Amino acid sequence: MEPTRQSGRNRRSFVATGIAAGSAALAGCLSGSDSSETETGSYTVSMAPMGEVEFDGVPENAFVAFPQYADMAVALGHGDAVTTLFAPDMSGPTMDAFYERLEGVSFEWAGLQNPLENGLSEEQLYALDSDVHFLDPSYVVTTDDDWTASDIADIAETIGPWIGSFHSGVHSDPAPAYADSYEYYTLWELFETVAAVFRERDRYEALADLYAETRARIESNLPPESDRPTVARVTLGDGVFYAYHLNTPGFWQADTRPLGARDALADIEWPGDWGEVSYETMLEADPDVILHLWGITPRYAIEDVRQRLETDAAGSELTAVKNERVLASGMRYQGPIMNLFQLEMTAKQLYPERFGEWPGVVPGEPYPAIPPAEQLFDRQRLADIVTGAR
Repeated sequence: MEPTRQSGRNRRSFVATGIAAGSAALAGCLSGSDSSETETGSYTVSMAPMGEVEFDGVPENAFVAFPQYADMAVALGHGDAVTTLFAPDMSGPTMDAFYERLEGVSFEWAGLQNPLENGLSEEQLYALDSDVHFLDPSYVVTTDDDWTASDIADIAETIGPWIGSFHSGVHSDPAPAYADSYEYYTLWELFETVAAVFRERDRYEALADLYAETRARIESNLPPESDRPTVARVTLGDGVFYAYHLNTPGFWQADTRPLGARDALADIEWPGDWGEVSYETMLEADPDVILHLWGITPRYAIEDVRQRLETDAAGSELTAVKNERVLASGMRYQGPIMNLFQLEMTAKQLYPERFGEWPGVVPGEPYPAIPPAEQLFDRQRLADIVTGAR
């Protein structure tokens, strides 16, 4: 039985044009309004594979799955709109670690439900009654056989539109229903689209300028390729490493690709979004540095990871373990604020002689206090943009 709709609310309308955005450069384009305005009024946002969607006002409550969209909402001054969050016990503390270093910036994640924990259902979405769903329709139909493109369109028309591009993470293949209209976006192109949804063009441009300056500063000071370490980016599982590449296209690599380190696992291919690598394979690759994803969260406390490797017969033979270069990394689901911190963190971890020593991070505690002269971006400038003081 189809869930019934409550009457009396003016819902966001959805325009199913069937036309994808012309190019990534057009991500988030608006028609008929200044994107810096926040008052109500009809406007459209374009993004593949959804095409052009119409809003009749700035979203007041937003369905979020992966935390890059929560971080984007916070960066744009709309963190209070977020009503759901993937793995909040891991995503929340990671985001908190960064926000603690930004005056006036915070995100109330405690109590948010994980919308993917038991599988996404139409009943759940009707109950949430969101103004926008920040989740890729292709991800939904790819991971759940109960969903069809027709179901996606029904939700968009009766509740609120979808905005998202999961497969841009590693440029994986979209669902057949969306293959002809799919495009890949960078992290900052995705952020531009979300800024268009919230009509926060000025904040987006200020943050994009800060990012461009930070990235240019890092890239201009990188050592020669021959002097760069070999690096493996992994999460330690039960007898296996869940592995990710460093320099391939996609926004999951937005904090490693600009640093140009040598990927110790570059020659290993896997069919999905990530691979499973054995201890034997890791010993063959033997990276100089291991970046452990989710290492900031208590769930994967870096000291626990190091102890597990040190007490394993094979793990203890890894060069990165012997040289104490198993380091806590952030998460691949990163928005703009997280990206800035994770760029700085990884630059210091890989090239301390160029960017200053990495002091380390304690899970559950804030990102380390780095002296202003050693910071790769201005914390106060970032905080002022996010809070609207700038």
